[in-house]
Amino acid sequence: MYQSEIIGCGMYVPPGVVTNHDLSKIMETSHDWIVQRSGIEERRWVSPDVTTTDLALKAAEEAIANANIDKKEIDCIIFAHISPDHDFPGNACFLQPKLGLTEIPAIDVRQQCSGFIYSMSIADAFIKTGQYKTILVIGAEIHSKGLDKSTRGRDVAVLFGDGAGAIIMRRTEVNDPLKDSFVYSTHLFSEGQNAKELWIPAPGMALGPNRMDHEMIEANQHFPFMNGKKVFANAVRRLCECTMLALDKNKLKLEDIDLFLFHQANMRINQMVAQELKIPEDKVFNTIQKYGNTTAATIPIGMAEAVKAGKLKKGSLVASAVFGSGFTWASSVYRW
Repeated sequence: MYQSEIIGCGMYVPPGVVTNHDLSKIMETSHDWIVQRSGIEERRWVSPDVTTTDLALKAAEEAIANANIDKKEIDCIIFAHISPDHDFPGNACFLQPKLGLTEIPAIDVRQQCSGFIYSMSIADAFIKTGQYKTILVIGAEIHSKGLDKSTRGRDVAVLFGDGAGAIIMRRTEVNDPLKDSFVYSTHLFSEGQNAKELWIPAPGMALGPNRMDHEMIEANQHFPFMNGKKVFANAVRRLCECTMLALDKNKLKLEDIDLFLFHQANMRINQMVAQELKIPEDKVFNTIQKYGNTTAATIPIGMAEAVKAGKLKKGSLVASAVFGSGFTWASSVYRW
């Protein structure tokens, strides 16, 4: 059976920096309040004319360059996001022509914060079965255009940023599992009975005769809702569980892992996970303090930032775990 490896990564965040002090000018909040609860100091927000696929294009181009391939070698696009340029068709279809590609499959994955590892899992399966050889996997989001930026919405609005990350996954043969780069395994989970603990109710086809109306807007149903305490508790538990499951599946121990790249939803969640699993602080790489929660983009942004920081090197053994709306969660182990 073929295996898959990650041969290049890239990222892009918009230039517009929004600090906690900036937010305190438009809502009742403070830098200290936000940092204490989330660890976030700033985030990036796009200008009005920028789309999610614009961000994805920049990240994809960097990943292609770093993988040292011709973009025409890509035979499949898998795009994780929850912020479509339009209701339909999916973002992958809009990104394809921006990349100058044609006819190859373009797939959207709508699994929120877990979307990138879900997409990695799909790409890994496609490659292992021989269906495709070189796959572009992207996570990209624009949240800033869909947040309630008043005091009423501050508990959610302060957490989210805009950005994109991408990787190139390619077919490989593994001769030495202790040295060769490849994806060891991926593990996917969901618990749909908690879907309404973190969601955007409207627009939608489950809301009566109209997918959107003035009453829904007046009720703020088009803005995100989050049961923060329940999300926090479930995130810590599930991230710990699925990380250990991935290690057990591959007969690995925590000390075998060189770097942990967890989803960047809240610094306090990641600190709690590291504490529960007794992971040394220097083995956990975080970006949330600079970029906030970019949902599907946090893992590939973390990869690209860790490479640039010299924390992620050829041969590094990495464990990633994510948790998000759905509830969904996932984990993966891979050698860089």
